[in-house]
Amino acid sequence: VVRRHLLQRYEHQPFISCLAGFYSCRWKRYQRRKTEPGKCCCKTRECVFFPLLVGAFCFSLVFLYMWGEAKNDYNNFDWYNYGNLGFWFLWSLVLLIVAAILFMYITLLLVLAMCLLAEGQQLYLHWSHKIGTFLVLGFSITALFILSVLWGDQWKTVRLSFQVTAPYLHIGAITIMVLLSWPVALHAIRADKKVVQVIIVGPYLAILLFLFLIPLGMYSPCIRETGTLGPKPALIGHRGAPMLAPENTEMSFQKTIEHGGDGLETDVTISYDGVPFLMHDSTLRRTTNIKEVYPNDTAQNAALFSWDTLQELNAGTWFLKDKPFSCMGSLSRADQNQAMNQSVYKLSNFLRLADSQNKLVIFDLYRPPEKHPYRDSWINRTLEVILNESGIRPHLVLWLENDMRSFVQSVAPGFQQTMGSKAPVEDLLMDNIVKLNLAYTEMSSEDIRTYAEANITTNLYVINEPWLFSLAWCSGAHSVTTNAVHMLKNLSQPLFLMTPQQYNIMWILTDLTSVLLISLIFAL
Repeated sequence: VVRRHLLQRYEHQPFISCLAGFYSCRWKRYQRRKTEPGKCCCKTRECVFFPLLVGAFCFSLVFLYMWGEAKNDYNNFDWYNYGNLGFWFLWSLVLLIVAAILFMYITLLLVLAMCLLAEGQQLYLHWSHKIGTFLVLGFSITALFILSVLWGDQWKTVRLSFQVTAPYLHIGAITIMVLLSWPVALHAIRADKKVVQVIIVGPYLAILLFLFLIPLGMYSPCIRETGTLGPKPALIGHRGAPMLAPENTEMSFQKTIEHGGDGLETDVTISYDGVPFLMHDSTLRRTTNIKEVYPNDTAQNAALFSWDTLQELNAGTWFLKDKPFSCMGSLSRADQNQAMNQSVYKLSNFLRLADSQNKLVIFDLYRPPEKHPYRDSWINRTLEVILNESGIRPHLVLWLENDMRSFVQSVAPGFQQTMGSKAPVEDLLMDNIVKLNLAYTEMSSEDIRTYAEANITTNLYVINEPWLFSLAWCSGAHSVTTNAVHMLKNLSQPLFLMTPQQYNIMWILTDLTSVLLISLIFAL
């Protein structure tokens, strides 16, 4: 019998050696210490450091989740960095990879610690891992702070994501608590004082009870009765289809039309000689070859160039070189050749294309800088192009610019007046507003329903991720502006959709199963 116990102990040692080796760099048996009954699982210094390890795990998890859900806005993040650094790079993707690596590292250390505790071993984290823990903790806190200061709206995206991911996060949290029940039960049993047992088990049970009850406070428009889901939102191509072609070019809008987009969105600037053209940035540096053709004018405002000069520029080669989206697929040879030959697109040509395909148009109209010949007549000049030169049917134009709105209504009563911010329904009806164009972070199913009752539809921008589009769909949005018409067009229903009864069953079964498993573990 003694020999059998010794053999079992010997056979079990390689597993403990691996755990202690990776966690403490103590590969030999004599270097390790077992926790004596009634004693602490580690020395005072390790007891102080272990909460830092847990804190590093929590902060790295929060940052990874936050940055993972921010994928919808990666292009905006990279564009912001381009404006500050002067060159294009997918910093968003690099940050995601770094966050994932650091989280996996700190998770591995925490899993090793839990396994060692379950085996009754004393904890001793090697100094190199302690440095690594401080680095992960410092990086996560710093990154969260910087993003909160520079990009605070991203927390609104996180809150929206809970309306889709909360049921699955709840299951994941309960699963972790079930796994933690083994080391908690083991140390509670080994404790020789009731006070110590309460200190060990009390917080665990409090957290478990909180997780059991948290679904009571959850809300999601995607948890709804069968048959109450509204129609799929229409898709408006943001600067066309910028994942498939250079933004704001003829090719980009053609791609949107090919993939079944319902409308086209763009940005309008007026050249020095009065020709409205499509350009998002204030300069030509990012989306043209201005650096090669006119290297001394790269910082000059795009509106200060004449139309003849703008026609000399190439507006497509940058797209193949910089690849502005991390999820871009490979282009065919024909598409590459077409992209390389794109030029700056004129507003009148854009409107003719939309009219020929019966597509809605919406655009941001930029006022020219001071001393520009059309500084004070920018709206009049744009209206001339729309009404006299393009021939587009007025009902296809969603007029967004708020300046001189009453004048625009008098000369173009057929435009669909669109407001870029929320306002009381009475004020919107007084201004003949028929559509709201809102940032997706302002999404509210209650507000959308209130506006819809007054025959005011809602468009949300810019939505690229399927989960966010699903949420907009469930919230009742009439349309969304997107960079990914080719992907969202294929969604036949929201990614997350269940009835209240189905959700309650999932919630109750999860809680009951976890209670049964935890009870068995404590009983054994």
